[in-house]
Amino acid sequence: MSILLWILVGLVVLLAIFVWATYNGLVQLNVRVQEAWSDITVQLKRRADLIPNLVESVKGYAAHEKQVFQDVTEARSNVLAATSKGPAEAAKAENQFEQALKSLFAVSEAYPQLRASENFQQLQGELVDTEDKIQAARRFYNGGVRDLNTRIQQFPANVVAGMFNFKNREFFEVEDMASVEKPVDVKF
Repeated sequence: MSILLWILVGLVVLLAIFVWATYNGLVQLNVRVQEAWSDITVQLKRRADLIPNLVESVKGYAAHEKQVFQDVTEARSNVLAATSKGPAEAAKAENQFEQALKSLFAVSEAYPQLRASENFQQLQGELVDTEDKIQAARRFYNGGVRDLNTRIQQFPANVVAGMFNFKNREFFEVEDMASVEKPVDVKF
């Protein structure tokens, strides 16, 4: 065999190894993003499961705050439904849910007996813990999305990503920071 043929075979082997390694790296990043999304949905479900207990706890003290309870219940349902629709829909539902929870906690502030209730304090503590876990899961997910999207866009990996139809993923972002940072207006 001539030297040129050996060089050509060597280049083909190197190219095949590059494509194989790049493809496997992209698959690994994609699986991490899927795992991270699963973590978010688990934590959102956990929080949604805590909410009915919290609402019932507050209802006993603030029976006349019917609209707040309806808003929280509706927002909870929206979060559960939105997690199957992807990060953008889930983020939108999350914003609504956070606003409803702020209203619920604002109502609870008006009832010192409720705040002193052991059950309420425990539920509130579990909710805070769950919120921390949701934030951590979001950061993990967004980190995975960042790594995957960067890899998909970098040359020469973008060529392999295009050949195997890898697509950029959506970040889990708060849609409207102004509404999240705005204080809740509670009227009695």
